[in-house]
Amino acid sequence: MRTDTTKDEKEMFGSRIAFYFAAVGSAVGFGNVWRFPDLAYKYGGGAFFIPYLMALFLIGIPVLFLEISLGQYYQTGDVGVFGSIHKRLRGVGLSSVICAFILTTYYSTLVAWVVKAFFDSWSSSAPWNNDDVSSDDAIDYFFGEVVGVGDGPYATKLIGSNVGYAAVVWFIMYLCIAFGLKVTGRITYATMGLPILVIFIFLFKGISLDGSSDGIKEYIGRWDTAVLREQGDVWSTAVSQIFFSLSVTFGCMTAYGAHLPRDKKTFVNTCVVAAANSFYSFISGFAVFAAIGHAAYMEGKGVNELGNISGFGLVFGTWPVVFSKLGGGGHWVRLLFFTLFLLGIDSAFSMMEGLLTCLKDTTYFKDVPRWMIAAVTCTISYLLTFPIYCTDIGYVFLLNIITSHLYLLIMNRVMSNSIQTDNA
Repeated sequence: MRTDTTKDEKEMFGSRIAFYFAAVGSAVGFGNVWRFPDLAYKYGGGAFFIPYLMALFLIGIPVLFLEISLGQYYQTGDVGVFGSIHKRLRGVGLSSVICAFILTTYYSTLVAWVVKAFFDSWSSSAPWNNDDVSSDDAIDYFFGEVVGVGDGPYATKLIGSNVGYAAVVWFIMYLCIAFGLKVTGRITYATMGLPILVIFIFLFKGISLDGSSDGIKEYIGRWDTAVLREQGDVWSTAVSQIFFSLSVTFGCMTAYGAHLPRDKKTFVNTCVVAAANSFYSFISGFAVFAAIGHAAYMEGKGVNELGNISGFGLVFGTWPVVFSKLGGGGHWVRLLFFTLFLLGIDSAFSMMEGLLTCLKDTTYFKDVPRWMIAAVTCTISYLLTFPIYCTDIGYVFLLNIITSHLYLLIMNRVMSNSIQTDNA
């Protein structure tokens, strides 16, 4: 396996801006919109920013800098990077890529559900087109019609529409990575650029609604620092959010770093990516809780009395229901789902980029056309995706694997960093 390449052999990003969009697109995903605001609400409002920022500066930025710089220096993917440090460390890089591969199989299903919800939103039977719909009605529709959750503990059938939408998502991912980093970089101008614009539209629209200030107060105006002492899991949760949100430990940031010239300023690049990711999370929180405050106002309740303000309940229930009651509500709902699709798709194909880079760096595949490797890997990934996650208990599989996956990712990188320190 080749562990070092020269700048002439390795394809480079067309510009630093293209790298920024690709790396930020990888980092910014579903977790920035539907997990970060929920964590802030759950863990003391503004007080959550204390462990979050500590995790960002003490762990997130150093690990992100490490990954980009190693890829940039060795000009290769995660397997080659760790193999260059010591041949027995190849397994560390391989485990990162495998973890990313596993993640993409279920992450693509989340994107497929968003795509299905987007197309369903054009139907007159969709709950988001009903003026009297509640968030409970919308989330029931999501689980019953979009996900297709069954009653039994075992899978009894495939959800045909989800199999088809998953195929569409994987085909789009293939098109995004098959034709080189310059094409991928241009694609991320749209997949990351548009969500940046739209989140500000959601923000300005949200804060103009009645009751929005109550929601924002719950997000950032409440500082319950007792949570930091009484709920010890807030610290590990903040770290897991940073790891997942920055897309570290997956091999994709190493792969993107490998497509930068060695003389580029790595620390500056790292800070730009980390700051953009956290800023997007921060702004998303305002947009989300402004909408939640309006939902509480319409129902005559306090924000803390509402249900469905986190996870799937937020992005398929409360948030689209709030938009559906505005002028041109159906189009607001579609814009929300389309934005979620863009956020999800670039995070997903960046994970595949980490695998693709490692395969292209081997002596076995270095001369194989990139489009061919991408076609084979995406096809295999799809064939592993739909028999598990596109069934009537796919949702249960997805929740269970996410819980265990984050722990394995963090432990893998912590162990690898300690090994490097010992070798040094």
